[in-house]
Order: sequence, then structure tokens, then C-alpha cells
Amino acid sequence: MKPKFVFLTAALLAVAAAPRAGENWPQFRGPTGQGVADATGLPVTWSETENVKWKTPLKGKAWSSPVVWGAQIWVTTATEDGRQLGAIAVDRESGRIVHELALFTVEQPQYADKFNSYGSPTPVLEAGRVYVTFGSAGTACLDTATGKLLWERRDLPCNHWRGAGSSPTLWENLLIMHFDGADHQYVVALDKRTGRDVWRTNRSVDFQDLTPEGKPIRDGDFRKAFSSPLVITHDGKPLLISAASKATYAYNLVDGRELWRVEERKHHSGTVRPVAGNGFVYTATGLARGELWAVRLGGKGVVTDSHVAWKVTRNVPNRPSPVLTGDLLFMVDQDGGVVTCLEAMTGKEVWKERLPGAGSYSSSPVLAEGRLYFFNENGHGTVIEAGRAFKVLAANKLDGGFMASPAVAGRALFVRSKTHLYRLEK
Repeated sequence: MKPKFVFLTAALLAVAAAPRAGENWPQFRGPTGQGVADATGLPVTWSETENVKWKTPLKGKAWSSPVVWGAQIWVTTATEDGRQLGAIAVDRESGRIVHELALFTVEQPQYADKFNSYGSPTPVLEAGRVYVTFGSAGTACLDTATGKLLWERRDLPCNHWRGAGSSPTLWENLLIMHFDGADHQYVVALDKRTGRDVWRTNRSVDFQDLTPEGKPIRDGDFRKAFSSPLVITHDGKPLLISAASKATYAYNLVDGRELWRVEERKHHSGTVRPVAGNGFVYTATGLARGELWAVRLGGKGVVTDSHVAWKVTRNVPNRPSPVLTGDLLFMVDQDGGVVTCLEAMTGKEVWKERLPGAGSYSSSPVLAEGRLYFFNENGHGTVIEAGRAFKVLAANKLDGGFMASPAVAGRALFVRSKTHLYRLEK
């Protein structure tokens, strides 16, 4: 189905080709994929009547996070029944909708759990191009100026079981995506210019057909995962870190070859995007009652016994990803809103406190200017110091609730509620 698009002047559609630091937020969790912003001058307080530059309603039910490049902000959208899938571009300055594109019609959508949506994967954005995916239902590359469809793929198989959730990432000319479902589990790298396969690597873990207690597996939960791929640099070389249902892997980005993996047999269905630093990858092992592991980078083959430095088992997030800053690691649990600060080298707990404002947390926090920003499903937005003492700087509230994670660009926060997109700025 060809996309519809709205024509605007070239000046309005101008996209920065050489971005300044802090101006763009091109993928899920920002430039590094780890929720860290180098923007300055962000607001600390806001409400429906304070520090809201604009508020734009968005149609459909979709939890994808906003991405920002130059003059545009992009999100995906979907009807609640998953039959119509599309993308929306919003003018960064005014909040006006630039493109509202119908991309895919799905005659028989797969099942998606009520906590999920049919538009949960976040797009990835670069100068002149946006890449959107809805998992096996369709992946597309669009021209950001015209909205023109450049290529699409609808032949990447996966029974997502409870709905797609993994967001893509870019590395050089590769668009990298996870497909971890009840039937297929693999990582694929597409040529971003054509959409054709460059490499595809199947997960190597033997899922077997029994739970750790020896009971038969009658569904896809032990194979299903929601986590997104992360590109890092280790020993001067790029490395793909990829958390799946029963293991976290490291892959060679050029050819998709598996370099090492850590296996986890007790838990399953990883959702959290890992973070990396200090010579470690920090990865959460499951959707329910999982653990946080600090895995030393390096090694070959299965390194579970040799490279796991420490584990944490309490208040581990099963949706929001953690944030690493220096020697401190911060995480918020999904159900209770309890933030834990850990020493990143040892896993020792520094403090643990509950955020103000009732509600669950699916949105991942962001770090900027030594502050952490949290948004919950009831619309509460809390700002705390990212330090060794728990200090709340502000407790804010907006209408609606937040499943998507915030974007940071310039001096603004771009946050998507269940119904609107906001620009929060002093």
C-alpha cells in the first residue's frame, strides 16, 4: 500500500546534515542507545500549564518512542486491532504534523498482549531517511522530506507471541533487528539502502522443551524476547550486544558471527536493552523475577561461568532499561517504582528508594546534566540527582500515562503519552 503524504515547503522540511552535539536523538534510548543525553538547559519542572511548548494529539495505540533529527520528530502508529500500521512525522518547532503515512494493512494480525501495542518498536532516524518496523508485519525505509516509500520487507518470519517490541539500530550501512519469537529466533542485518539481507544469524541456544522444573513448555514464552540490539566499541572494535530470551550474545557486526554468549536457564523473555561501560555489559535476564548480570567483555564461546562478575536479584527492571553513569548504575523496577543505585564495578547497593507518584514503569529513564528523568504509566514525571544520595528535584504530572521512553534534543524533552506528543522546554 502506497503511503499518503502531505507536501510542505523545502524550508520546513530541512533536516540537519551535520548535527550539533545534543541536537538529535536518532534511535531508542538516544545516540548511544543507552539513555544518556549531552543536551543542556532541560526543564526540571513541568505540568499541563508549565513548560509545555506544544502538545500534539496522536491517533492510534502505539508505544514507540519519539526519535528526533533536525526539524522532525518521528513515531510509529497503529490501530488498536493491529490492522493498520503507519508512521507520523511532527515538525519539531511547531508540533504540527508533517506526514501521517499509512504503511501496512494486515488482514490477520498476530496476537499482542494488552500491555503491548502493534506499534511498539521505535524507529531509527538519520539524515534523509527513517526506518520503521512492526516486526514480521512489515519493515520500511522512508524519505523524511517527502514521505516516499523507498523499500519495504514483509517476508521476515516470526511469531511474536505477545507482540513485537524490539527496536532496530543502525551501524554503517546495516539496519540490525531482532526477531525472537515462539517459532523463529534470529538477528538480521539488512542493507539500509536496499533492504536486502546482508547476514542473518540464528540464536545458538538450545531452548529444549522443558522448564527448569522439568515441565513441558506449551507456549512460546521461553523463546520470546523484546530486547533491542546495542552497538558498542570494545578494544577499539565495534561489537553487537544482543539480549535474547535465554542468553545475551556478542556478535561480529560485519558478518553476524557469534563471538560469545552468557546463558541463563532460570528466567526468560528478556526485555531490557543492555548498557555497557567499565569493561562490562549489564544485562537483565528475564521478563518476570529476572536478575541483572554484570558480564565482563571479551572471551569466546559460552562464558557464563568465567565472565559474570556479579548478579543482583532484587528490584530488577523487566521493562525499563538501566542507566550507567561513571561508577554508578541506576534502575527502576516496573511494578513498584523503586529506584536502585548500584556500584557498577561490584553490584553493591548504594541506596534504594521509591519514586513519588503511584504507577508502574515501562518507560526507560534518561540521564542529562547529572539528573535522571523518569516517566510512569500514570503520567508522573520525576527528576532526581544521579548521585550517591537519593534526592528528588521535582515531582511532575501530565495528563495520560507514559509507555514510551523520552527523547532529548536541544533544550527540550520530547515525551509521548498514550495519546499525545509533548515538547517540554523552559
